[in-house]
Amino acid sequence: MSKPLTIAIDGHSSTGKSTLAKQLAKALGYVYVDSGAMYRAVALFAMRGGWVSKEEGCDETQILQHLDEVTISFVLDAEGVNATHLNGERVEEEIRTMEVSNVVSHVAKLIPVRRRLVALQQEMGAKGGVVMDGRDIGTVVFPNAELKIFMTASDEVRAERRKAELDAKGQHWSFEEVLENLKSRDKADTERSDSPLIAAEDARTLDNSKMDRETQFELVLSWTSNLIGA
Repeated sequence: MSKPLTIAIDGHSSTGKSTLAKQLAKALGYVYVDSGAMYRAVALFAMRGGWVSKEEGCDETQILQHLDEVTISFVLDAEGVNATHLNGERVEEEIRTMEVSNVVSHVAKLIPVRRRLVALQQEMGAKGGVVMDGRDIGTVVFPNAELKIFMTASDEVRAERRKAELDAKGQHWSFEEVLENLKSRDKADTERSDSPLIAAEDARTLDNSKMDRETQFELVLSWTSNLIGA
């Protein structure tokens, strides 16, 4: 029996990385790890400490001084949700708010934060049989992953999807505010000096601007099937 695959899914915000990763993990019987949730959890920790804000950026000294106090875990709840826990507290819903979205890039650009979380992510996926999504999975975390996917979609489509998600959760923001947030995060992700958001050279690009979830899933599942059977 061949070794289970390591599948790395990278891409821009609101391209459906997590949705696809969860579908694949369930279909293949693999572990799913949401690396973005880990950065959001650290951002929430920093917000609670008063060390980061959208306007002022972050207090790097304070965040790094308290970084060792952060523990992050994923717990599968009764509804099948792979819920994020920060220091033992379920924060899955809180880390998905626009307030956290507005500051997560400030925290994610800190090199010591990235180093610590990358080490945790590599530990989680050391034995293969894992699907992980994020911004630098195929380039930094798992550069030797058997399957690398880079997801993208138009700005307008991504903003519409994100606004619909927020509306469904009772978080009402204008389309313009959501679009501005996505563009701001894209800029921060692609321009940071450490582990910027770029497609790995051997990644398969998946533009799902005009693709429904089922078609997308079947396409990627065929990619994995070909690799498993190779």
